[in-house]
Amino acid sequence: MKLYPVEAGNFKLDGGAMFGVVPKSLWTRTNPADSNNMIDIAARCLLVENGNRLTLIDTGMGNKQSEKFFGYYYRWGDHDLDSSLQKHGFHRDDITDVFMTHLHFDHCGGSVQWNKDRTGYEPAFKNARYWSNKEHWNWAVNPNRREQASFLKENILPMQEAGQLQFVEGPKQAEDFTTAQELDFGIFFADGHTEKQMIPHINIGDKTLVFMADLLPTAGHLPLPFVMGYDTRPLLTLPEKEKFLNAAAEHNYYLFLEHDAHNQIITVKHTEKGVRLDKVFTFNELFN
Repeated sequence: MKLYPVEAGNFKLDGGAMFGVVPKSLWTRTNPADSNNMIDIAARCLLVENGNRLTLIDTGMGNKQSEKFFGYYYRWGDHDLDSSLQKHGFHRDDITDVFMTHLHFDHCGGSVQWNKDRTGYEPAFKNARYWSNKEHWNWAVNPNRREQASFLKENILPMQEAGQLQFVEGPKQAEDFTTAQELDFGIFFADGHTEKQMIPHINIGDKTLVFMADLLPTAGHLPLPFVMGYDTRPLLTLPEKEKFLNAAAEHNYYLFLEHDAHNQIITVKHTEKGVRLDKVFTFNELFN
């Protein structure tokens, strides 16, 4: 098995929204804001090469939305999905599986593109199966008003209409891990941010790498009360984070941060104040 980081593009989000009720004087210590109160955000995806399977975890925002839409997110830098895949010697047509942690636009927007005539949409990975789960899919296609702006139908429905959508079986109990046999990694299902967000655990050599998605957006979100304003059930996020971070500290998980523009991978440790940052790694330090 080989792993590759795929940088799908950087953008900015409001720091207050990213840290909820936490005072700015606290969260700016780890995530400094610009004059518009915006903080740096990454869309860092993960490519898993395992035999003849090439699985891409999340796909970023994509590029099919309007300039007005992208204007809200202050995109910066020169990363994009195709050039990042090319850097590792791959093309989007090589992808066999696209695993979507959840269907918010900044995680799945790159899964769908305009068709050739720009008259409609089509899957951006024509040879891939797209993986979600039934509970989250139903949540996304029948969105509540809180999340309606994050679930864009043009990002979601075309993968089903093309017959490329598959579902991972959900957990039998809320606290269970599920093993995705076809994809060869374990999944922790989390409900605080959105319904049945999937957090993949990948065992490679003597390491367990966990793709954190929005359970832990940045290293600055490690303290338990540092919960995003975007979370639909923040009081559920708290015990989910606590359970996961305790396990991460005990088992020395390597946490792959999708949204942290400045820290790729971290480990955590137990302290008197709770689970806190231990070490920071670049991807190449661990896997090259």
